[in-house]
Amino acid sequence: MAVEIERKFLVTGDFRTAAHAQQRITQGYLSSVPERTVRVRIKGEQGFITVKGIGNASGASRYEWEREIPRAEAEALLALCEPGVIDKTRHLVTAGVHTFEVDEFFGDNQGLIVAEIELDHEDEAFLRPAWLGAEVTGEARYYNSALMQHPFKSW
Repeated sequence: MAVEIERKFLVTGDFRTAAHAQQRITQGYLSSVPERTVRVRIKGEQGFITVKGIGNASGASRYEWEREIPRAEAEALLALCEPGVIDKTRHLVTAGVHTFEVDEFFGDNQGLIVAEIELDHEDEAFLRPAWLGAEVTGEARYYNSALMQHPFKSW
């Protein structure tokens, strides 16, 4: 079983000058219930389907299974998804030995910028760049599946 260990933070400063790559992402959810989210994503010319389980008590660890699928199949599945689409640009920023995925949201989530870092264990030390703000790991309203239903603009 694949377990994803990830911590999430708000972004409060300029991360763009340190970004070494970026990619636009569109995604929707076939199921957004916390016990089993099923996500369909398009990144460039690639499609993906991902299943995530419910998080542990801290919200940092949860089961994740992902497979690449043809873009055309991802587009067809997006048409079947629950209402609401996540539109964002993902910026990759290296800090020390880790890479932060900084998601800049658009549409109904315009103005929200969140950074995620994947770790080998929950208490793993990592370099904290100056632009890294408050930690929001485990705060459900920052999950993409929640942003689809209750976008940032409605907070």
